[in-house]
Amino acid sequence: MVRIPSSPDHPLHPPTPESAKTDSFSRAGSAADFLPPSLTLPALKAAAATCAGCDLYKRATQTVFGEGPWKAAVVLVGEQPGDQEDKVGRPFVGSAGGILRKALAEAGIPLSKVYVTNAVKHFKWEPQGKRRKHKKPLAGEIAACRPWLDAELTVTQPKIVVCLGVTAAQTVLGRPIRLGDERGKFLSGLAGRETFVTIHPSAVLRHPEREQQKQEYERLVADLMQVQ
Repeated sequence: MVRIPSSPDHPLHPPTPESAKTDSFSRAGSAADFLPPSLTLPALKAAAATCAGCDLYKRATQTVFGEGPWKAAVVLVGEQPGDQEDKVGRPFVGSAGGILRKALAEAGIPLSKVYVTNAVKHFKWEPQGKRRKHKKPLAGEIAACRPWLDAELTVTQPKIVVCLGVTAAQTVLGRPIRLGDERGKFLSGLAGRETFVTIHPSAVLRHPEREQQKQEYERLVADLMQVQ
C-alpha cells in the first residue's frame, strides 16, 4: 500500500478530527448566474458558497472550491469532491489527496506552485449502507459548474493544466477523450492552455492487489514528472 505523508500547510493536507446524457434535474441556469463582478480567488470562493446552478448543492454539505496560489504554475483538476472533502470543505483531503501529495513530491513539483480544484464543486453521492458512495456527475451538471473552473483558470493563469481523470480532461479539453489514448500527453485545451492528462489518484486505490497499486502509483509519478 502506498504510504501517505502529512503536510499541514496546503489544501492537500488530510483532515484532522459518464455519461454523455443529461439527467432530468431542474436548474435555474448555471454557475454563471452566481459569478461575482470581480474575478479574484477570494471573491469566487465566497460566491461559490451560495451556488445553486444545478441541483447537486441540495444534497452536498457545502461547496468545495479550489485552493492554492493566485498565480499558479500548475493547476490540477479532478472530477468532484469526495465524502471527506464535502465534510471538510477543502479539495483533495482524503485518501486520493494523500496519494496525489506523495506523487507530486516524488515528481519534484512544489506544492507552493500548485492550485488544486475540481470540475464539479459539489459532492454527488448515493447511499450505500451507512456510507455515501461517489456517483459520477452527469454532463449537464458538469456543464452547469463549468463557469467556476473557467474563472479559476482565468485568475490563476497556469502554465500547465493537469487533468486528473476522464471527467476533468473532457471538461478542460471540451471534447470526449479516451484516457488510455491521451494519458501522458500534452494537448491544447480550450483558450489554448497547455493541458496534460493522467489518471485520478483514486484510480491507484481501486486496484485490488498491492503490486498493482504500486505499479499504477509509479506510473502516476512518471506522468507528473513530465509536468515541469
